[in-house]
Amino acid sequence: MTAPLWTPSQARCNETRIMDFMQQLNQQHGLELNDYKSLYDWSLSSNETFWDALWQYAGVIASHKGDRVLEHPDRMPGARWYPEARLNFAENLLRYGDDKPAVIFRGEDDTRVELSHAELHQRVAQLASALRRQGVVAGDRVSGFMPNIAETLIGMLATASIGAVWSSCSPDFGINGVLDRFGQVEPKVLLTTDGYRYNGKALNSLERVEGIVKQIPSIEKVVVVPFISAQPDISAIDRAVLLNDYVDTDATEIEFEQLPFDHPLYIMYSSGTTGVPKCIVHSAGGTLLQHLKEHILHTDVGRDDRLFYYTTCGWMMWNWLVSGLATGCTLVLFDGSPFAPEPEYLWDIAEQEKISIFGTSAKYIAALEKAGVKPRESHDLSALKAVLSTGSPLAHESFDYVYRDIKADLQLSSISGGTDIISCFALGCPIRPVYAGELQCRGLGMAVEIYNDAGEPVIGEKGELVCTHPFPSMPIGFWNDPDGQKYHDAYFDQFDNIWAHGDYGEITAQDGLIIHGRSDAVLNPGGVRIGTAEIYRQVEKVEEVLESLCIGQPWNNDVRVVLFVRLREGVELDEALIDRIRSTIRANTTPRHVPAKVIQVTDIPRTISGKIVELAVRKVVLGEDVKNKDALANPEALELFRNLPELQS
Repeated sequence: MTAPLWTPSQARCNETRIMDFMQQLNQQHGLELNDYKSLYDWSLSSNETFWDALWQYAGVIASHKGDRVLEHPDRMPGARWYPEARLNFAENLLRYGDDKPAVIFRGEDDTRVELSHAELHQRVAQLASALRRQGVVAGDRVSGFMPNIAETLIGMLATASIGAVWSSCSPDFGINGVLDRFGQVEPKVLLTTDGYRYNGKALNSLERVEGIVKQIPSIEKVVVVPFISAQPDISAIDRAVLLNDYVDTDATEIEFEQLPFDHPLYIMYSSGTTGVPKCIVHSAGGTLLQHLKEHILHTDVGRDDRLFYYTTCGWMMWNWLVSGLATGCTLVLFDGSPFAPEPEYLWDIAEQEKISIFGTSAKYIAALEKAGVKPRESHDLSALKAVLSTGSPLAHESFDYVYRDIKADLQLSSISGGTDIISCFALGCPIRPVYAGELQCRGLGMAVEIYNDAGEPVIGEKGELVCTHPFPSMPIGFWNDPDGQKYHDAYFDQFDNIWAHGDYGEITAQDGLIIHGRSDAVLNPGGVRIGTAEIYRQVEKVEEVLESLCIGQPWNNDVRVVLFVRLREGVELDEALIDRIRSTIRANTTPRHVPAKVIQVTDIPRTISGKIVELAVRKVVLGEDVKNKDALANPEALELFRNLPELQS
């Protein structure tokens, strides 16, 4: 049996909130739960009791709860959680009004801003009052074109307190990318900054804001937060006002609208790399309950923790991060390049702010290792107890790197879910061992299975990741999808009444989970299904390779594997390196995985949240049009893959 990289001590396990939760369940329900497996199995067999126990344990604030937990449990979609409840999302996040730090913002230029829970409450009250004065009511949309700063959080909380719907994207989106998103949801108010900082540069946003406002007639007011300039010139923007001139400085109290559990809270967007983004509507109650579970039980977040995630406001991890306020912890926000002014910068912040939970992407961890960064040798990380990683599968080598070069005694949680559920299907567990390449567990209350092609659940085999029972953070639906057909087609078309997520995965002997890539990017040479992550893991062992992207190209009535590699500066792809890449793949996988073509490129296209776009590259290689390049951080990189002579033979 595979040896774990880390096993929590019994003393550490005993101090976790998940152990405390189990003990309370045992006392209240006469159970004998003693480990994660028994708790997980019970959370499925007694699903409604589990979610109701979580509601009580997490202290959900609601003016009315009702007796019914789940209506129509046999329907996906169609199930309704807590149909009688009335609550407010923002009220739950603003429950602590004391002087303990609630938010610390750090910028790449060493800017530092700290707000206590009391100060945060005050700032939200002032903006919420102004939004009400503007005429914003429950169900209206407020959009944020914002960097990851405290004012973005304040904007969301003020919006949610009214029952309006928050929708955001990061300021590095092009104008068409913003219009493709906000143009669909028609916001009444747009919150923006005058610009943002990235990689040592101050980048102005106001010209794009001017264009956005001209093309979205629903916007009644543009509220501008000075960020790169103390007094930005907003005269060219119609209906614009500076934040300090907009807020109600006399307001001290917040009127929290009490709304149904499934009242809309967020509109999130699919990546939109192959068409106009889908607008995914998430509920206040479902988001709150799911995030409380993931923070308290799976991540062990408490009042003394400092929770950090490297994310933009256009990625669902921002929404996940800010829910941490409901635990009373301190959020650490960062905006800018994670490698500016030097690769160690985020670890400087981790040391200075005593971050206990550090979240990032798999690509960042791989890039740290390639850059030779060893925080364990250079930084005091005594406060650090967990590292979280998502965005793409975390390679085995990255697991080894974290324990070798960051910290030996911590919980490394590779987590996986998505914008679609604004949460996780599989994630960490503070009382379970960590095995290289594996997500520690399936989420409590989440009936996650792997289905083979016949629609049968399998263990130790690769297949489709599905969820066979409703869960609270299922979307309400898609925006502008009145009959629900687009929503149904997205998740329930493959298996009737079962959520098919679009991930290609495997449940392991340790009851962990491996994600092998996206189902729609799975390669199929000779009829053998191969997840792209299996190839990336091997390729990126090769020292000269910084990153890679793999597609299947139709060829001679079959599919051949084509691998694109971005190499270290000054390295050229020659036959010797190609042979080494191929032999590394062959030695650790199968001959089917070995690429027929290995091609060097200078850049690899990715979304603004950092995910590589295999489908978009495949479209370009096949001569098809990629309609929505504004979803990409580096759309010009797509042209590197067009009409390549190497792919003609």
